[in-house]
Amino acid sequence: MDDQVLRSLIKWPNVPDCYGWLALDRRGQWRMRDEFTQLNNLPGQVIQHIALKEFIARNYACDELGRYFFQNGPQRVYITLDATPWITRILPSDKGLSFINQCHQSMDPAGALSDENGNIYIVGNANQMIYNSNDSKNSQFTEGTIQTIALLHDHDLDQFSGLAKLHEEACSFGGSWFWRDKQLPLDPIHSEELASRFNYIPKPQP
Repeated sequence: MDDQVLRSLIKWPNVPDCYGWLALDRRGQWRMRDEFTQLNNLPGQVIQHIALKEFIARNYACDELGRYFFQNGPQRVYITLDATPWITRILPSDKGLSFINQCHQSMDPAGALSDENGNIYIVGNANQMIYNSNDSKNSQFTEGTIQTIALLHDHDLDQFSGLAKLHEEACSFGGSWFWRDKQLPLDPIHSEELASRFNYIPKPQP
Protein backbone atom coordinates (compact mmCIF):
# COMPACT_ATOMS: atom_id res chain seq x y z
CA MET A 1 0.00 0.00 0.00
CA ASP A 2 1.25 3.49 -0.85
CA ASP A 3 2.95 5.40 1.97
CA GLN A 4 0.99 8.53 1.10
CA VAL A 5 -2.25 6.59 1.61
CA LEU A 6 -1.15 5.35 5.04
CA ARG A 7 -0.11 8.87 6.03
CA SER A 8 -3.48 10.28 4.96
CA LEU A 9 -5.25 7.74 7.18
CA ILE A 10 -3.34 9.06 10.17
CA LYS A 11 -4.09 12.68 9.25
CA TRP A 12 -7.81 12.13 8.46
CA PRO A 13 -8.91 9.00 10.35
CA ASN A 14 -12.69 9.56 10.26
CA VAL A 15 -13.56 9.98 6.58
CA PRO A 16 -16.85 8.09 5.85
CA ASP A 17 -16.62 4.82 3.90
CA CYS A 18 -18.06 4.56 0.39
CA TYR A 19 -20.19 1.64 -0.86
CA GLY A 20 -21.41 0.57 -4.30
CA TRP A 21 -19.41 3.00 -6.44
CA LEU A 22 -16.62 0.65 -7.53
CA ALA A 23 -16.86 -2.90 -8.89
CA LEU A 24 -14.53 -5.64 -10.07
CA ASP A 25 -16.05 -7.47 -13.02
CA ARG A 26 -15.54 -11.03 -14.24
CA ARG A 27 -12.70 -9.99 -16.56
CA GLY A 28 -10.66 -8.20 -13.91
CA GLN A 29 -11.78 -4.71 -14.95
CA TRP A 30 -12.47 -1.98 -12.41
CA ARG A 31 -15.82 -0.29 -13.05
CA MET A 32 -17.20 3.01 -11.77
CA ARG A 33 -20.86 2.77 -10.74
CA ASP A 34 -22.66 6.09 -10.19
CA GLU A 35 -26.10 6.43 -8.57
CA PHE A 36 -27.99 5.82 -11.84
CA THR A 37 -25.92 2.69 -12.50
CA GLN A 38 -26.55 1.34 -9.02
CA LEU A 39 -30.30 2.06 -9.09
CA ASN A 40 -30.71 0.32 -12.45
CA ASN A 41 -28.37 -2.60 -11.65
CA LEU A 42 -26.04 -1.76 -14.54
CA PRO A 43 -22.40 -2.92 -14.73
CA GLY A 44 -20.87 0.56 -14.77
CA GLN A 45 -18.16 2.18 -16.85
CA VAL A 46 -14.80 0.44 -17.25
CA ILE A 47 -11.95 2.51 -15.86
CA GLN A 48 -9.47 3.10 -18.67
CA HIS A 49 -7.08 5.53 -16.99
CA ILE A 50 -3.84 3.56 -16.54
CA ALA A 51 -2.53 5.51 -13.54
CA LEU A 52 -5.85 5.17 -11.70
CA LYS A 53 -5.98 1.41 -12.36
CA GLU A 54 -2.45 1.04 -11.01
CA PHE A 55 -3.36 3.12 -7.96
CA ILE A 56 -6.35 0.90 -7.21
CA ALA A 57 -4.27 -2.26 -7.64
CA ARG A 58 -1.58 -1.03 -5.24
CA ASN A 59 -4.12 -0.09 -2.59
CA TYR A 60 -6.47 -3.09 -2.85
CA ALA A 61 -7.10 -4.75 0.50
CA CYS A 62 -9.69 -6.54 2.62
CA ASP A 63 -10.87 -6.34 6.19
CA GLU A 64 -11.29 -9.13 8.73
CA LEU A 65 -14.93 -9.62 7.62
CA GLY A 66 -13.91 -10.44 4.04
CA ARG A 67 -15.00 -7.11 2.55
CA TYR A 68 -12.64 -5.97 -0.21
CA PHE A 69 -11.93 -2.30 -0.73
CA PHE A 70 -9.74 0.30 -2.39
CA GLN A 71 -8.08 2.65 0.10
CA ASN A 72 -8.42 5.96 -1.76
CA GLY A 73 -6.33 8.20 0.44
CA PRO A 74 -8.25 8.53 3.72
CA GLN A 75 -11.47 7.10 2.23
CA ARG A 76 -12.25 3.40 2.05
CA VAL A 77 -14.16 2.48 -1.14
CA TYR A 78 -15.74 -0.96 -0.73
CA ILE A 79 -15.84 -3.01 -3.92
CA THR A 80 -18.72 -4.97 -5.42
CA LEU A 81 -17.34 -8.29 -6.67
CA ASP A 82 -19.08 -9.71 -9.74
CA ALA A 83 -17.36 -13.03 -9.14
CA THR A 84 -14.38 -13.42 -6.78
CA PRO A 85 -11.85 -11.05 -5.14
CA TRP A 86 -9.26 -12.00 -7.74
CA ILE A 87 -9.45 -12.55 -11.50
CA THR A 88 -6.53 -14.38 -13.05
CA ARG A 89 -5.04 -14.85 -16.51
CA ILE A 90 -2.55 -17.39 -17.83
CA LEU A 91 0.23 -15.14 -19.07
CA PRO A 92 3.94 -15.37 -20.00
CA SER A 93 6.40 -14.46 -17.25
CA ASP A 94 10.08 -14.93 -16.47
CA LYS A 95 9.12 -18.41 -15.18
CA GLY A 96 7.24 -19.38 -18.32
CA LEU A 97 3.44 -19.33 -18.07
CA SER A 98 2.07 -17.97 -14.80
CA PHE A 99 -1.27 -17.15 -13.23
CA ILE A 100 -1.33 -13.34 -12.98
CA ASN A 101 -4.20 -11.59 -11.19
CA GLN A 102 -5.71 -8.13 -11.78
CA CYS A 103 -3.19 -6.58 -9.36
CA HIS A 104 -0.30 -8.00 -11.44
CA GLN A 105 0.63 -10.58 -8.79
CA SER A 106 1.74 -14.08 -9.64
CA MET A 107 -0.43 -16.71 -7.94
CA ASP A 108 0.96 -20.08 -6.91
CA PRO A 109 -1.84 -22.59 -7.59
CA ALA A 110 -2.73 -25.42 -5.23
CA GLY A 111 -5.78 -26.66 -7.13
CA ALA A 112 -8.80 -25.62 -9.15
CA LEU A 113 -12.59 -25.73 -8.92
CA SER A 114 -15.29 -25.98 -11.57
CA ASP A 115 -18.86 -24.76 -11.00
CA GLU A 116 -22.24 -25.59 -12.50
CA ASN A 117 -21.78 -22.93 -15.21
CA GLY A 118 -18.43 -24.23 -16.44
CA ASN A 119 -16.39 -21.52 -14.73
CA ILE A 120 -12.91 -22.43 -13.53
CA TYR A 121 -11.52 -21.02 -10.30
CA ILE A 122 -7.88 -21.22 -9.30
CA VAL A 123 -7.17 -21.91 -5.63
CA GLY A 124 -3.80 -20.48 -4.72
CA ASN A 125 -1.72 -18.09 -2.68
CA ALA A 126 -1.82 -14.33 -3.15
CA ASN A 127 -0.07 -11.52 -1.36
CA GLN A 128 -2.76 -9.50 0.38
CA MET A 129 -3.11 -6.43 2.58
CA ILE A 130 -5.51 -7.00 5.50
CA TYR A 131 -7.06 -4.35 7.71
CA ASN A 132 -7.89 -5.41 11.26
CA SER A 133 -10.31 -3.03 12.98
CA ASN A 134 -10.15 -5.16 16.14
CA ASP A 135 -6.62 -4.04 16.85
CA SER A 136 -7.33 -2.09 20.03
CA LYS A 137 -3.98 -0.30 19.86
CA ASN A 138 -3.58 0.85 16.32
CA SER A 139 -6.20 -0.50 13.84
CA GLN A 140 -3.65 -1.11 11.14
CA PHE A 141 -2.86 -2.96 7.95
CA THR A 142 -0.81 -6.14 7.84
CA GLU A 143 0.55 -7.80 4.72
CA GLY A 144 0.72 -11.53 4.22
CA THR A 145 0.34 -14.42 1.82
CA ILE A 146 -2.98 -16.23 2.14
CA GLN A 147 -4.81 -18.92 0.23
CA THR A 148 -7.63 -17.42 -1.80
CA ILE A 149 -9.74 -17.94 -4.91
CA ALA A 150 -9.48 -16.40 -8.37
CA LEU A 151 -11.87 -16.75 -11.29
CA LEU A 152 -10.00 -17.77 -14.43
CA HIS A 153 -10.60 -15.25 -17.23
CA ASP A 154 -12.89 -16.77 -19.85
CA HIS A 155 -10.31 -16.13 -22.60
CA ASP A 156 -8.06 -18.72 -20.93
CA LEU A 157 -10.57 -21.54 -20.53
CA ASP A 158 -9.45 -23.33 -23.69
CA GLN A 159 -5.83 -23.17 -22.57
CA PHE A 160 -6.76 -24.57 -19.16
CA SER A 161 -8.73 -27.41 -20.74
CA GLY A 162 -5.53 -28.50 -22.48
CA LEU A 163 -3.92 -28.95 -19.05
CA ALA A 164 -6.80 -30.91 -17.53
CA LYS A 165 -8.07 -34.47 -17.43
CA LEU A 166 -11.79 -34.25 -16.76
CA HIS A 167 -14.57 -36.54 -15.71
CA GLU A 168 -18.19 -35.53 -15.25
CA GLU A 169 -19.55 -34.99 -11.73
CA ALA A 170 -23.16 -34.55 -10.61
CA CYS A 171 -23.39 -30.85 -11.49
CA SER A 172 -19.95 -29.99 -12.82
CA PHE A 173 -16.60 -31.51 -13.77
CA GLY A 174 -13.83 -32.97 -11.66
CA GLY A 175 -10.47 -34.56 -12.31
CA SER A 176 -6.95 -33.21 -12.27
CA TRP A 177 -4.67 -30.85 -14.17
CA PHE A 178 -0.97 -30.41 -14.69
CA TRP A 179 1.00 -27.30 -13.88
CA ARG A 180 4.81 -27.11 -13.98
CA ASP A 181 5.19 -30.89 -13.69
CA LYS A 182 2.75 -31.10 -10.78
CA GLN A 183 -0.61 -32.86 -10.85
CA LEU A 184 -3.21 -30.72 -9.07
CA PRO A 185 -6.83 -31.48 -8.16
CA LEU A 186 -9.82 -30.14 -10.07
CA ASP A 187 -12.92 -30.44 -7.90
CA PRO A 188 -16.56 -29.48 -8.43
CA ILE A 189 -18.23 -26.67 -6.46
CA HIS A 190 -21.50 -24.78 -6.62
CA SER A 191 -21.01 -21.07 -7.27
CA GLU A 192 -23.12 -20.16 -4.22
CA GLU A 193 -20.57 -21.88 -1.95
CA LEU A 194 -17.58 -19.81 -3.04
CA ALA A 195 -18.04 -16.72 -0.85
CA SER A 196 -18.54 -18.61 2.42
CA ARG A 197 -15.78 -21.12 1.71
CA PHE A 198 -13.20 -18.46 0.85
CA ASN A 199 -14.43 -15.80 3.29
CA TYR A 200 -15.35 -12.87 1.08
CA ILE A 201 -18.44 -10.68 0.79
CA PRO A 202 -19.45 -10.01 -2.84
CA LYS A 203 -21.57 -6.92 -2.08
CA PRO A 204 -20.36 -5.09 1.03
CA GLN A 205 -22.97 -2.98 2.82
CA PRO A 206 -22.65 -0.28 5.51
